[in-house]
Amino acid sequence: MNILLLGDIVGRAGREAVVEKLPAIRERLALDFVVANGENAAGGFGITEKIMAELLRAGVDVVTTGNHVWDQKETANFIDRAPRLLRPENFPKDTPGKGFGIYEAPGNRKVLVANLMGRLFMDALDDPFAAGEAILAQTGLGRGADAVLFDFHAEATSEKMAFGHAFDGRVSAVVGTHTHVPTADTMILTNRTAYQSDAGMCGDYDSVIGMQKTLPVQRFVRKMPTDRLTAAEGPATVCGLFVETDDATGLARRAVPLRVGGKLAESWP
Repeated sequence: MNILLLGDIVGRAGREAVVEKLPAIRERLALDFVVANGENAAGGFGITEKIMAELLRAGVDVVTTGNHVWDQKETANFIDRAPRLLRPENFPKDTPGKGFGIYEAPGNRKVLVANLMGRLFMDALDDPFAAGEAILAQTGLGRGADAVLFDFHAEATSEKMAFGHAFDGRVSAVVGTHTHVPTADTMILTNRTAYQSDAGMCGDYDSVIGMQKTLPVQRFVRKMPTDRLTAAEGPATVCGLFVETDDATGLARRAVPLRVGGKLAESWP
């Protein structure tokens, strides 16, 4: 199965780039399934129902989120009727929405997608490792799923790498999101789980992690509050991780970064 996991979509520039480029990317890579992190899609803060529908029409199959999932007040009201929108599974149990689901892919195949959030330098949440184990206790590779994809939304690369190794050989891919900077550690782990500490962002890289540069620089230089940050609006790069899985096992055969358009040098599988 050919799968693409896109990093955080940031603002109008990021989502317009995804909408414009994803159909051609799907065709060129013969993609069977696409996951995108959309928690910054609405001006850099959260996601709306309209944007969610726009991403699905463009060819995204599942949208994951993270700590910014509730930045748009409407999200809590529509997430329960949006089965393809996930929030971290290790949020408190009465939180609206769900953290994982099983979805159809071509050829009558099933893809389990789970969204989990780290705790190091992040909000205090339930244990993401235990949450991942609980998901796999219900279903997994060869037990109702032909591929299993974990979006681990976390700050610390150490926590991300530990999470990848903890689930190596039991899931198809663990991809990190949240930091908006693509890491150079794309690999297939010992037991054939694809891994990358951060897929980067789909956004304008002439920025500070997707935000217009002036105010973030002022915050660091002056150590004073500023106005609300706004998403950068220049040409955006679509960044993600391409994973080819073995149909017999669901584990990774190939993992290659994808970068298309914008400021970064292009990279294709």
